[in-house]
This record gives sequence, C-alpha cells and structure tokens, in this order.
Amino acid sequence: MTALRLFLLASCLSLGFGLSLAKTPLAPAQDADLAEGWRAYSAADFARARAFYRKAAERKHALAQFNLAVMLIEGQGGAADTKEGLDWLRRAAEAGLARAQYSLGVFYDRGEHVAKSTTDATNWFAKAAAQGWRDAQVSLATQYFLGRGAPKDFKEAAKWYERAAEQGDEGSSYILASMYEHGDGVMQDLRLAWYWYSQAAAQGDRAADIKAREVLKKLRPD
Repeated sequence: MTALRLFLLASCLSLGFGLSLAKTPLAPAQDADLAEGWRAYSAADFARARAFYRKAAERKHALAQFNLAVMLIEGQGGAADTKEGLDWLRRAAEAGLARAQYSLGVFYDRGEHVAKSTTDATNWFAKAAAQGWRDAQVSLATQYFLGRGAPKDFKEAAKWYERAAEQGDEGSSYILASMYEHGDGVMQDLRLAWYWYSQAAAQGDRAADIKAREVLKKLRPD
C-alpha cells in the first residue's frame, strides 16, 4: 500500500498544480503601463487592462507579457486568442519569468494548447524550479520520480522534493519522508523520515501522522 500511495501521490503532484495557466495576472512591478493595467484589471475593466498590458509587453516587459498571455488565453477583455497568448507566454518564459516557465511546462506536460512533450515540460519545469518556484520544484521532482520526460532518478527527485518541502509543500514532505525511511535516492535516515512525516502531518495529512508515529517507535523502541 505504501508504494501504491506514493505512486498515486506523485502522479497527483505532477498533474494537480497550476491548472493550466493562472486565472488572474500577477501584480505589477514598477512600470507605468503595467501598473495602469493592474488598476484596470482590479476594477474589472478588462479591455483597458489588456490594452495597457500589451503596451508594456511590446516593450519586452516579461510580467506584462505573462499577464497579456493570461488574458488572451482566457478570453478576458476581448476574444480569446490562444495562438497569440502562447506566443506571449513563450516570450515571458524565455525572458526568465518563472511563472511563465512553469505554466508553459504544464501545457507541454498535458498537451494542452501545444503538442504534448514531457521532455519539453521537464526542461521548463527545471528552469522555473531553479528560480525557487515551488510548484515547478514539485513537478520536476515528480518527473524524475516517475521517469516522465527524464530518466527515473530518485536522487534528483529527492533533491527537488526536499526544496519544495522546505517551502511547505505537504505532498512533497510525505514523499521525501518515505524516501528517507527506505533510503530511496538518499541515505536512509529515520530521524529525517520522522521529521518530514511530522511536517506533512502538521498540515493535516492523517496518513503522515500515522507514519510519523510508526517511525518514532523505531527510533524509540522502549
């Protein structure tokens, strides 16, 4: 049951985050057009927001490119235009915006709006993960854990699950704990297994709570 639970959990972690693209654009940095677009968006004046985001996007502002992509793909402030939206999303990703990189990775992973490619998905997840984007770290870890778009590599999976767990991801904490418990991709360490099960349990994972108690009994047999 433990192996099956881990497989199902890893699969859910890969598919459950970032349901395609963010439904709302990200808040602005210091840019007049971007700020005006955000004010318009916050006031539900989507057509005006789209126009200002486009102005900033055309000046190669990555955040504006991402926000414009969201609105084009979602059909906010005008007709939906997935092709153009993907073009702006790719520009933002290539400019180094982690959220755009992650979102593009999700599209490739699912074959949504683009031809499915788990290899391309892994490459984009890796770029965003390296910048500390937690959901990308989870997805990248899961690609290595399952051997999707990358060779199966528990050591790499453990590394990225740990980074996501350190940022508070519950599912990653559970999988990482199991890896420490059994020595999969890491040196077996029951103390770290107990610690990460406890972290997941503290966030409401009842199975993790049971596992934490089991591991604690191994550490304190008396």
